[in-house]
Amino acid sequence: MKNVFIIHGVGGTPEENWFPWLKGELESREEYRVIVPQFPTPEGQTLENWLEVMAPYEELLEDSIVIGHSLGTPFLLALLEKHRVSEAYFVGGFYTMPKESQFYEGAKSFVERAFEFEKIRGNCGRFVIFHSDNDPYVALERAEALADKLEAKVSLVNGAGHFNLRAGYDEFELLLEEIVKK
Repeated sequence: MKNVFIIHGVGGTPEENWFPWLKGELESREEYRVIVPQFPTPEGQTLENWLEVMAPYEELLEDSIVIGHSLGTPFLLALLEKHRVSEAYFVGGFYTMPKESQFYEGAKSFVERAFEFEKIRGNCGRFVIFHSDNDPYVALERAEALADKLEAKVSLVNGAGHFNLRAGYDEFELLLEEIVKK
């Protein structure tokens, strides 16, 4: 059985966006066990606090699939400095954020660090980055910079916004197809 972790973003919950749908789709295939932890946000939203929430699952991370939405991306990058996974999917993600962003204060501990990209690349067999051409929160340049650091490509999705419910994303077929294709 393959473990899959879905990591929400700022102000997120395990029950929002496409997370419940993807969990159901993967678990219906019986070869996947899906874990969608609830992280403290926006109160207590720090890298340290999120790592504490993830600590009980660290043994399950080995050779798992990880999926990060938005702030879930830099969080997973921090985990990938120490843990090996088979695949990582980043959706509307980034590893840097401008200080002018409305979300900067809550993301500061996640992005104001030097990521060890050589270790990250060595600890993951495959990276897939999804980004939208009209994301209102994360500029395409941020996804492209991430792709450059990971030696990966950006899969551009037209009109997907921030891949959240507001943009109509209560399902995410393209992500499911990428995960289950062999």
